[in-house]
Amino acid sequence: MAQNKTMIKFDHVSKDYILFKNDKERFKSLFFKPKNAKHHMALNDVSIEIYEGESVGIVGDNGAGKSTLLKMITGVAFPNSGEVEVNGTVAALLELTAGFALEMTGRENIYLRGYTLGLKDAYIKEIEEKIVDFAELDDYMDQPVRTYSSGMKMRLGFAINVNIDPDILVIDEALSVGDATFKKKCKDRISDIISCGKTVLFVSHSEESVKEMCTRAIYLKKGEVRFDGDVNKAFEVYKSDKEKSKSKGKKK
Repeated sequence: MAQNKTMIKFDHVSKDYILFKNDKERFKSLFFKPKNAKHHMALNDVSIEIYEGESVGIVGDNGAGKSTLLKMITGVAFPNSGEVEVNGTVAALLELTAGFALEMTGRENIYLRGYTLGLKDAYIKEIEEKIVDFAELDDYMDQPVRTYSSGMKMRLGFAINVNIDPDILVIDEALSVGDATFKKKCKDRISDIISCGKTVLFVSHSEESVKEMCTRAIYLKKGEVRFDGDVNKAFEVYKSDKEKSKSKGKKK
């Protein structure tokens, strides 16, 4: 059987960040090369391929490199070495409220977000009412976003990203949107996207959610791929590593 199209490819990708003591040091680094700077290796020689139609969970402790991986896929961050290849339109449920123009209405922000994703007027107009209906903001849709609560902004962000028919959907713990009814609606929509053969990346600390939504899992540890494969096996390795860490901590 022929392998599905490669949607995301990381080829020996590494990324490190300079750690600053404070904002003053960070500002100075804009003009002068920092001396004796401490570096944090967020990703270290990572090579992975994710194929069309796959639903892949990204798991690991805080600081393991999960967010850096997602930022590279969405074009927010770039590697120090290696290559990242992404094929197709990416919708990211990361910072759902980021990028809104506060003085513009919710409806106007649908178009603004669409333009930033490279969508054409005709297509945005085609999906506009679908987004409006999904967000369930009623009359607020035609009010300035500055009048929205944080939850309303998240609803709008979620509604836009899941209804633009992306080739790749990136989700980072974004299912905590609104009340129980709306959360179920969000999960059902993501399930629909998966069933349509789209590529989905799901970052979560919830073993239950990853097992429910994903057919493969990548476990990152200290910026490296510790395991890549079966979801159940990934969590076995993850839990085993955590137990070993606890045992080492007790011995000290």
